[in-house]
Amino acid sequence: MKTKKITLAALFIAIGVIAGNVIFIPIGASKCFPVQHTINVLTAVVIGPGYGVGVAFGISLLRNILGTGTLLAFPGSMVGAFLAGILYKKTNKPILAVIGEVFGTGILGGLLAYPIAKFIIGSDVTALFFVPPFLVSTIGGSIISYAIIKALDFSKITSVKKQL
Repeated sequence: MKTKKITLAALFIAIGVIAGNVIFIPIGASKCFPVQHTINVLTAVVIGPGYGVGVAFGISLLRNILGTGTLLAFPGSMVGAFLAGILYKKTNKPILAVIGEVFGTGILGGLLAYPIAKFIIGSDVTALFFVPPFLVSTIGGSIISYAIIKALDFSKITSVKKQL
């Protein structure tokens, strides 16, 4: 069981890193990455909050190592993945995973990006600077993930989840 979850997490990381080279929206010091948010919600629904945070960290780390991401990827993606996973785990409703991702990444992640941008990157921005672009990115990616979940028939996803 654990091997299947780790394999699926690795697959999500690979998709996230590869898509990071293709689909991103540069806004100021950040790169908005809607595929990350799609993966965060899908991971929350299929393999859970712990793996979701691990996948978000893995994608952010590899994108930074490869030069396709910024340090701002860490707070946005990881907080969103955590909230999406926790809300889904507690309610078993994918729409709440979407809401957790949007709030976690868009609001909390946007606010947590400020000290990183200000003190580590050295960017002169205001505290709310990253909230709007993070919200745009996460809303787009989260809607895509919700559509994927609905298209794949939610009952089939949950039956796959039970096998993991």
